[in-house]
Amino acid sequence: MSDPIGPILPKWPFYLGDGLLLGTAYFICSQSKSAIGHWEICLAVFCVAAGAVLGIAPFLLEYRANMKLAEAGALTTVVSQLHDMKGIAGQISGATGKWQEAQEQAEKTTITAREITERMTVEAKAFTEFLQRANDSEKATLRLEVDKLRRAESDWLQVLVRVLDHIFALNQGALRSGQPKLIEQLSHFQNACRDAARRVGLTPFVADEAQTFDPQRHQLLDESAQPAPDAIVAETIATGYTIQGKLLRPALVRLEDPLAATPPPAAAPAAGPIPDGNQSRLSPESEKMG
Repeated sequence: MSDPIGPILPKWPFYLGDGLLLGTAYFICSQSKSAIGHWEICLAVFCVAAGAVLGIAPFLLEYRANMKLAEAGALTTVVSQLHDMKGIAGQISGATGKWQEAQEQAEKTTITAREITERMTVEAKAFTEFLQRANDSEKATLRLEVDKLRRAESDWLQVLVRVLDHIFALNQGALRSGQPKLIEQLSHFQNACRDAARRVGLTPFVADEAQTFDPQRHQLLDESAQPAPDAIVAETIATGYTIQGKLLRPALVRLEDPLAATPPPAAAPAAGPIPDGNQSRLSPESEKMG
C-alpha cells in the first residue's frame, strides 16, 4: 500500500512577500542619512519579523496538511484491524485452555519454590549467626589492639611532655644565669624541640607576663586556691600543652598578687624540672587516651 501524497502548496507568493518586506526594511535603513528614529527602527523590525513569518508559513501549512492526511490513514488502518478481531477472539479461546494447564503447573512450581525458600531461610539464619560470631571476635581483637595503641600513645606523649618540661626548666635556668650565649643556645635548642613536637600535634604554650589569669588555660600549684577575677600572671612555672588543638595540660603559673591565691614554693621555679606529680597532671582529654 503506497503512502498518500499530500497537497503541494506553492511557496513563491510567500517568498515574494518575504523579499518585499526585507527590501522595505533595507530601504528604510539605507535612506536614513542621520541617526535612525524610533519609528524607522520599529518599522524595519516589523518588516523583518513579518518576512520571517512569511518564510516559515508555507512549511507550517504543509505540515498541518500532512498531519491530517496521516491521521486519516491511521483511522483507515484501525478500521481494517477491527475486522480481524473475530479471528483474534478464537485464538483467545484456545489460549484460555492452555492457560489453565499453565496455571496448574505454576501452582506446583510455587509449592516447590516455597520449600526452597524455607530451606534458604534456615541456611541464611545459620550463616548470619556465624558471621555475627566472627564479627564479635574480630571486634574484640581490634578493640584490644586499639587499647594497646592508645596506651602506647599516652606513654610516648607523657614522655615527650616530660622531656619538654625539662628543656623548659633548663631554659629558665639559663635565663636566670644571665649568660647571653648560654641563653641563646638553649633558646634555639628549646625552639627546635618544640618544632619537632608540633609535627606530631603537640603544641606547648606559656602564659605571657601581665596576662589575666584564665582558669581554662592556667593552673596554680595549689589547686584549692581561688585566684581573684582580675589576678595577673607573674611567671610561667611549667609549660602548658595542646594536642591537635585540644587542651592537654594547662600552664602552671605564679600570680603577681600574693593575696590573690596561695603562692608556690620559692624554690620551685629554679629547682629544674617540675615534679612528677605536676607533670602528669593532664587534662581529661589526655586521660581518655590512656
